[in-house]
Amino acid sequence: MQYPSQHIEKAVEEISKLPGIGRKTALRLALHLLRREETETSALAQALIDLRTKTRNCSNCHNLADSEICSICANPRRDASVICVVENPQDVMAIENTAQYHGLYHVLGGVISPIEGVGPSDLRIDSLVNRVAGGNSAGGGPKEIILAISPTMEGDTTAFYLTRKLKPFGIRISSIARGVPVGGELEYTDEITLGRSILSRTLYNTSGEDKE
Repeated sequence: MQYPSQHIEKAVEEISKLPGIGRKTALRLALHLLRREETETSALAQALIDLRTKTRNCSNCHNLADSEICSICANPRRDASVICVVENPQDVMAIENTAQYHGLYHVLGGVISPIEGVGPSDLRIDSLVNRVAGGNSAGGGPKEIILAISPTMEGDTTAFYLTRKLKPFGIRISSIARGVPVGGELEYTDEITLGRSILSRTLYNTSGEDKE
């Protein structure tokens, strides 16, 4: 495709790198931005720069944050006796939208997937174990770990591994109820189903079977 400007071509090239956006859509977006007021385009550019340079991971739970500690971990009204373990920050947002959960979180950063070369050491599993171990030694640690991991083969493998690692601490380990469809992504589950899954969570044992 011939472009009337090298700047338009460069913008299309960069926008088309975003997931789900082809070059035709990228061109429409670039031309749309060109038609808008310069202040609007500058505001978008600044928002993207701030997103990249000022967003960080919470040092406690690894969720996305604007400061060292995220707003959830810093909230004294949250129930620190329960930690919900999820794959990514999108899952935190999905669960928060249900308004059914009031504990803390731990973001793993993915799931164990040997096919993709992702092992336990590539995830934030050690920091979860340290949170539980440190809390137990201080006498005020978590009493329950909820494994809110997508019910895929990789997710079940990760849940089983976490259960084995956390079992020695003698805390309650549960998983969200299977109202979430097997093979589905937690991020795309509707809020009602996800909320009920949190409330109807079940115990998780090392045999890989759920208990009522």
